[in-house]
Amino acid sequence: MTKTLTIAQKELSAYFKSPTAYIILIATITVFNVFFYMIIDQNREATLRDVFAVMEFMFVFLVPLLTMRIFAEEKATGTMEFLMTTPTSNTSIVLGKYLGSFLFFNLLLGMTVVYYFVIEYFGQPDRWPVVTGFLGLWLEGGLFVAVGILTSSWTRSQVVAAIMSYAILFLVYFSASFIPYVPESFAPVVRHISTLTHAANFGVGLVTLADVVYYLSGIALCLVLTRISVENRLWR
Repeated sequence: MTKTLTIAQKELSAYFKSPTAYIILIATITVFNVFFYMIIDQNREATLRDVFAVMEFMFVFLVPLLTMRIFAEEKATGTMEFLMTTPTSNTSIVLGKYLGSFLFFNLLLGMTVVYYFVIEYFGQPDRWPVVTGFLGLWLEGGLFVAVGILTSSWTRSQVVAAIMSYAILFLVYFSASFIPYVPESFAPVVRHISTLTHAANFGVGLVTLADVVYYLSGIALCLVLTRISVENRLWR
């Protein structure tokens, strides 16, 4: 556990050793603030439902940029060889890198909590949908980060890692759009795969076991596949 936390700390600090993290944080929060103001100004409602929808869509574009370097950079610079020879299990390596990246995502998401206090000050929002909405974004972010780390473990190129991550996330995000084009018997499966389906439930205050299991099982699957990728040296 100590080694996992050490790797997580190293991974988190790596974000702030380059201007990329600061640029992403400032640019993302700026865009979120603009959409928050526009949505609240137009809807005139004390709710973050539409804001959550915009944030979810933006995370599809953002997370691959955060995760593309996790393993790809290690392979490109040759430090992956050194890491694999240390007395650290592959499981600890994968979990540590995932935790470090997810902590950075949490920092970004945490900066948006101020939106609740704004609508609380100017209105009387229904608090439960706000809480579940943030919970849904947190779980979804965990899944997106896991997907990004998985694709980063497949290649030495950060660009290729980002492209593969985009392909998977777009497919998962927009899968519900393909329902009219698949056999009716497969429609429930396609609908269940879509993150939009599950995020919409959290956004209106509905938390079901199926939605929670969807995200947690997706995270677990990606981390297991990443562990297998690292174990089998697929990056060679």
